[in-house]
Amino acid sequence: MKTYPYDAPIMSTDNRIATQMNIEYAKARIPADLTRTERLAVEENIKQLLKEHNAVLVAHYYVDPFIQDLALATGGCVGDSLEMARFGQAHSAQTLIVAGVRFMGESAKILSMEKTVLMPDLEAECSLDLGCPADEFSAFCDVHPERTVVVYANTSAAVKARADWVVTSSVGIDIVRHLHAQGEPIIWGPDRHLGKYFAQETGADMLLWQGSCLVHNEFKATELIQLKEEHPDAKVLVHPESPDNVVDLADVVGSTSKLLKSTYELDADTFIVATDLGILHEMQKRSPNKRFLAAPTAGESASCKSCAFCPWMAMNGLKGIEQCLSQRSGEILMTPELAAGAKKPLQRMLDFAEAQKQRVAASGDIVKDRALFANVGAA
Repeated sequence: MKTYPYDAPIMSTDNRIATQMNIEYAKARIPADLTRTERLAVEENIKQLLKEHNAVLVAHYYVDPFIQDLALATGGCVGDSLEMARFGQAHSAQTLIVAGVRFMGESAKILSMEKTVLMPDLEAECSLDLGCPADEFSAFCDVHPERTVVVYANTSAAVKARADWVVTSSVGIDIVRHLHAQGEPIIWGPDRHLGKYFAQETGADMLLWQGSCLVHNEFKATELIQLKEEHPDAKVLVHPESPDNVVDLADVVGSTSKLLKSTYELDADTFIVATDLGILHEMQKRSPNKRFLAAPTAGESASCKSCAFCPWMAMNGLKGIEQCLSQRSGEILMTPELAAGAKKPLQRMLDFAEAQKQRVAASGDIVKDRALFANVGAA
């Protein structure tokens, strides 16, 4: 395995300052809590507006639990960014309401230019996106033209358009492994922790852009070890955007969907979860008799314990959804040229993911399918 984690430029001081300013701005824009009466009234109005506008609500696991529940109750989707992209592209609704962060709305628009894509707050950003400006990343890629450019979905449409592949955490490792098998060296951006994890797991030759997620970067191994000692039977679930010394402590490493799945497949009653706190809502719904503990973020450079939440995700509110439906506000707009450039690597990921699903699907022929189950033990 060859990796070059420090060949990519560190995010400039100006970008760091801009990101910090955006964090404080995001915190200031988190919607106020609604009373139960207010919430129920807004939810009923949203349901009616969704029908009137032939719209569907697509939400990420990290947004407000009430939004997640409303999406499911109205025939929408709650998932990770790959599931959101698939759902929005396949659904017949002419308007997509995307409750998440801006790159998710952009991805929906890229794949469905004929549809209207609205967001509760267009200023809901992502630290990975902000930390990977298209001009700086493109210049870095130009220095290494022999490398295949693979970018995480948490990037702008302009960065996607510069890439050969767009990936999510759920399918990224398979794509990196595929490219490595083809002998292709890779430029990876923007999350350095996720890139390092993929490189270690696959042996791929990767240059890593030095970005990080403000949520996952704050998990602390020393505090996690202490929590594990207090709960020795707990399984530790870690998103690979976390630092490698946190990943090393995990029983399961993977995307939000993989972590969620493990909570009802593993034989354990207690889980320590190292990703955004928003996922705990769905975990608890699916396994109401199990206990879920937020992984600690306390320690050097952290200001609180278990404060793992994205302030930009928290900007999504029910009133914002109601407003974008009633006023047709918060629309994602994009030139056809940019969308076409960004769609190629994004669609390549979706096609690869679909092919992967088909390859592992059983045909019903026990002899033909024998290899699929070679490592499966007794039920």
